[in-house]
Amino acid sequence: MLDAAFRARLDGPLDRAVVPLERLGIAPNTVTAVGFTIGVTACVAIANGQWWLGLALWLTNRLADGIDGPLARRQGATDLGGLLDILADFAIYGGVLVAIGIALPETRVACLVVLLTYYLSGSLFLVFSSLATKRQLEGDGRSLQFPTGIAEGTETIASYVAILVFPAAAEVLLWIWAVLVAITVLQRLVIISRLLR
Repeated sequence: MLDAAFRARLDGPLDRAVVPLERLGIAPNTVTAVGFTIGVTACVAIANGQWWLGLALWLTNRLADGIDGPLARRQGATDLGGLLDILADFAIYGGVLVAIGIALPETRVACLVVLLTYYLSGSLFLVFSSLATKRQLEGDGRSLQFPTGIAEGTETIASYVAILVFPAAAEVLLWIWAVLVAITVLQRLVIISRLLR
């Protein structure tokens, strides 16, 4: 829901931020790999109940995800880079939920339901992206096209920050997040159904 607005504000600063990386010859896939490694470390910290360390590492992972795209556009985006980027995103988003479930056993059912809603939402936007390419619909320059919804990347960051800052309320926050992602599933289903008519 908020991604487009945030992207419009951050595109310029992020594009300028990657100039030193480009000068050093650092490839976008390298940034993705480093970000993924940091994300895995965040998951380990969270699983061990090190909430603030996990949060700091996870936000660093999100920063890496924010700069690999602009760097790729400057150096020439590739399909492989887009694939690795989305795979790393999915792995860390899911990994954080697994880590929370390990640290807080009472949240496991909520974590599983969130994973289910992620699975459904992700399936729908992958289908949408394929159909949009087939029908030559104009995108926003990313490797995959995402139908808008109430729960996008910005909202995911906000939700995870809230959960990691307030782990005592994690179960309630996870259920709220599951509902929001489920609403997004319905929104994307309506958008794709209209596209298929």
